[in-house]
Amino acid sequence: MNRICAIAGLALAASGLSGCIAAAAVPLGAAAGVIKTSQDHKRKKSKAERAAPQPGQVFETGDGEKVQLTNLTALPPPSGTPVASSAPGGSAPAPGSVPPEMQFLYGSGEASALSLQAYAALWNYVHGELRFRRDKSQITSVVMTRDSTLTSPRFETCGKRPLAVVFDVDETVLLNLGFESDAARRGPGYDQGRWTRWEETGADKVEAVPGAPETIAALRGDGITVIYNTNRSASTAAFTIRALEHAGLGPVTLGDTLILRDDAAPGGKDERRWKIAERYCIVAMGGDQLGDFSDLFNAKDLSVSARRNTTANTLIAPLWGHGWFILPNPVYGTGLKGQMDDVFPKDKQWADPAGAAKP
Repeated sequence: MNRICAIAGLALAASGLSGCIAAAAVPLGAAAGVIKTSQDHKRKKSKAERAAPQPGQVFETGDGEKVQLTNLTALPPPSGTPVASSAPGGSAPAPGSVPPEMQFLYGSGEASALSLQAYAALWNYVHGELRFRRDKSQITSVVMTRDSTLTSPRFETCGKRPLAVVFDVDETVLLNLGFESDAARRGPGYDQGRWTRWEETGADKVEAVPGAPETIAALRGDGITVIYNTNRSASTAAFTIRALEHAGLGPVTLGDTLILRDDAAPGGKDERRWKIAERYCIVAMGGDQLGDFSDLFNAKDLSVSARRNTTANTLIAPLWGHGWFILPNPVYGTGLKGQMDDVFPKDKQWADPAGAAKP
């Protein structure tokens, strides 16, 4: 309850700024060091050790072809995309160790603070903006219409539809600690069957994202409907309901405030969003993937750099923090892609003039 009051206090403190937001396209007005012990026990390297091949070394085969030894430890998947490496030095983390992205999202205070910050911002925005609107029929939905593009987003006024906020579930309001702990023990790789078994048996091995229960309770207290739109399977609906209730995020009603993916349906959420928007005025959305806001972000022909640029260099940019609220997730999702030149523009790449680091 104290955290709800704190969130409400932040909203009141920020309300003086709410009237300053204005944009034509924006709805609602907008180990640290290695210890060397071998020096005390020096020994001569054996002939085999001195001749051990190293990554990058070139060999000549019997038929005269040249091959180069690499440090590849796993074959790429059928898509041809190289295996992601999350451990320092370029190798995949060993099974049983915790990958750094999981350390961050599930264990760090930094990730907790970011989540609290996102939920406080969402509450400040919704509560601060809507309570001053006398004519709520003129409120604009934050769901892009069917004829929208990423460079030309369009929205519609809500009329008399009741107000709602729509959230994704996994890693937005719910942390899948049990599933990811099992994934860390097993090592890299995703198995749909294992995820289904997790949905069916792991409802008590979850935890709410910091800030989510208090903010959701406060939204409901303001008379705003909270709806979950998730790609979890409709066939495991009862277990998803149980997990949400276990984490203090319920109650929910299947088909109304909990919208799941039909087993035969694709993973995109736009169709479900548009159906929700027919019944409710969606004034804010929260998610951990860009697809939680529009399927347009996941178009196959959208390059890594173009996808990034659409969030900052188009009319969509003012929506972040003003209707759209994103949570941290470095563990999985459509955002985790891109090769060297995709992630680091060539004109920004730098090489140490001193050359390769000495061992």
